[in-house]
Amino acid sequence: MRVDRVAILDWSTAGKPRVGKDSIWLGVADASGVIAENLPTRAQAEARLCALIDEAQADNEKLLIGVDFNLGFPAGFAKRLTGDARAAPVWEWLAARVTDGSDNAHNLPHVAAEANAAFAGQGPFWGNGRKEDVAGLPRTRPELPEGLSAARRTEIAATGPGSRPKSTWQLSGAGAVGAQGLMGMAMLHRLRLRYPEHLFVWPFEEANAPVTVAEVYPSMLSAECKALCASNPDMVTDEAQVRVLASALLNLSDTAELMDLREDAKLLVEEGWILGAGHQLALRRAVPAMQEPPRLRDDCFAMPQGVDWVPVDEALERLRIALKPITTQETCRIGDAAGGVLAADCFARRSNPPRPNSAVDGYGFAHAATSEGPQRLPLVDGRAAAGQPYDGTVPQGAAVRILTGAILPDGVDTVVLEEDTASDGAAVVFDGPVKPFSNTRKAGEDVMEDALALPAGHRLRAPDIALLSALGVAEVQTFRPLRVGVLSTGDEIIAAPHLPALPHQIWDANRPMLLTLARNWGYEAVDLGHATDDPEKIAARLSDGAKRADVILTSGGASAGDEDHVSALLRARGTLSSWRIALKPGRPLALALWEGTPVFGLPGNPVAALICALIFARPAFSLMAGAGWLNPQGFTVPAAFSKSKKPGRREYLRARLNADGAAEVFASEGSGRISGLSWADGLVELPDGAVQITPGTPVRYLPYSSLGLT
Repeated sequence: MRVDRVAILDWSTAGKPRVGKDSIWLGVADASGVIAENLPTRAQAEARLCALIDEAQADNEKLLIGVDFNLGFPAGFAKRLTGDARAAPVWEWLAARVTDGSDNAHNLPHVAAEANAAFAGQGPFWGNGRKEDVAGLPRTRPELPEGLSAARRTEIAATGPGSRPKSTWQLSGAGAVGAQGLMGMAMLHRLRLRYPEHLFVWPFEEANAPVTVAEVYPSMLSAECKALCASNPDMVTDEAQVRVLASALLNLSDTAELMDLREDAKLLVEEGWILGAGHQLALRRAVPAMQEPPRLRDDCFAMPQGVDWVPVDEALERLRIALKPITTQETCRIGDAAGGVLAADCFARRSNPPRPNSAVDGYGFAHAATSEGPQRLPLVDGRAAAGQPYDGTVPQGAAVRILTGAILPDGVDTVVLEEDTASDGAAVVFDGPVKPFSNTRKAGEDVMEDALALPAGHRLRAPDIALLSALGVAEVQTFRPLRVGVLSTGDEIIAAPHLPALPHQIWDANRPMLLTLARNWGYEAVDLGHATDDPEKIAARLSDGAKRADVILTSGGASAGDEDHVSALLRARGTLSSWRIALKPGRPLALALWEGTPVFGLPGNPVAALICALIFARPAFSLMAGAGWLNPQGFTVPAAFSKSKKPGRREYLRARLNADGAAEVFASEGSGRISGLSWADGLVELPDGAVQITPGTPVRYLPYSSLGLT
């Protein structure tokens, strides 16, 4: 049965208007996509269904409405209640009795009690969630009347072999679903009366009307719904269910597979059937893909045609879009988790503090026993100390010696500071009045039990370890540390300072600098060594890095010169986008994939290499590590220098703050002057446009610490 639109209704029997979790959700899927609506009341939901049916009639479209509540009861119920072994008379019976106000107030317990009266014993329905008793509706599960089953055949088919389906007889408490069906069937009867020629209910009726209503069970797609919620943390399960199921049923609507039933016809017109029960795999296969493949696309770094110079902000945004976080997780003991990035939210195992306690050394008592003026309270034997609670109750009108951090004994709600008292050992005296609850800490005033302590994506620091330890969190799920491979290239480079160097050669400064930088950022630094300007040797090092690292940093050979073998090799055998960044220092930046691993080709000059790493690699690596994109924190300070800057490029000057808090810059802007990096404690960032700077001009200063350089 091909339909043009699918609407999935997730029902609720809340007694008051409600939104969010456990409220009414409606998912609607058509050729344009899927939307979800949150409806506070059942009256609004019914009106919305009528609007959808009216739209379908007006547009000559076919509409499938899936309702997440039972449309029938186990065999034998309908005959006993109405004298007719079909479900439709039960709908009519309920519609004549159920009242459901615009404010969600309803009389469902009394209707269920009336239904129970038609059966021997206590009847099948149970579960009264109201304070007052309802005659004829037991609060706990009774024995089922003879001849009635606990579940319908379709519920067993939907939940799978060995599973225990939720009972349509249970009206309240954990796992209750029965109340939804009673109220939903009453609404269904009203819809049938309103649209007698245009609506039929599957599989109870044989018709081919424009609008089909069928029972659905979103939990058959629980894995897919969980995946959607995981990628959309703010989405509640109910919304995910209506979205996923509406999309899947729309994709399957041009096949007859889900409606191909071989059940007894008499059973179907009484018990009904859940659409898709027995065909769970087909339903799951029809769910649209919700994720992109984890590998980077071959053209992920490609710039649009015609783009020559790339502004810094545009380059950063393109990096942010192109890169994806690693997904491998590991379980860490809390003592070993420092520096790790949380892969899952952490919740408090108990409140901190777990019980009300004293904030000072002093004397505890019941505030109600005190008044204005001098107060004298007899002391009870013993004391309360941290780790040594007072064993007993302090009578009203008495006091107990209490120390900082001690749990407040029963009978104590207020503490007076020791310095404000006098004591002869038998009693304590102090001036009143004392404010109630003075010098005490409430239970959970820091963090409540089950509250979110730290969110996924947070990098764990020493204070975070203290917090989680105090909350009883022994283990955390973290992302595996990002592995950063560092390779230096060039015939002029000598790998280490203990090796001899001729006048035309230089010792490698970039590789130890970048390896140290990766460790400072909390990543696993993988030394890929040094390769001369030999394409085969460079290729071998890159392939080694692709196996051992998640991302590779190279320095040197990143521009378009004759000896820039890294760029040439990446272009010939990998996927290369050579970006000309509107940046000084550090114009060339090669971004590529080598055997599926991202490669950042940094300039060879140490100053340019470091600045490109700080500005581009740091936020990109943070995203890949699971901690999200990082923007450096800058401060506006007065300049202690003069400069006339031309438009066209963003500039970063090596700088440090003087005693007056003004930024002074290194004497030379040469990108080979490594001493300036060591002299500085930060960078001054000058904007893309032209600027005239004199002493006192406000400039943006980025301290090394805000760039992760410690």
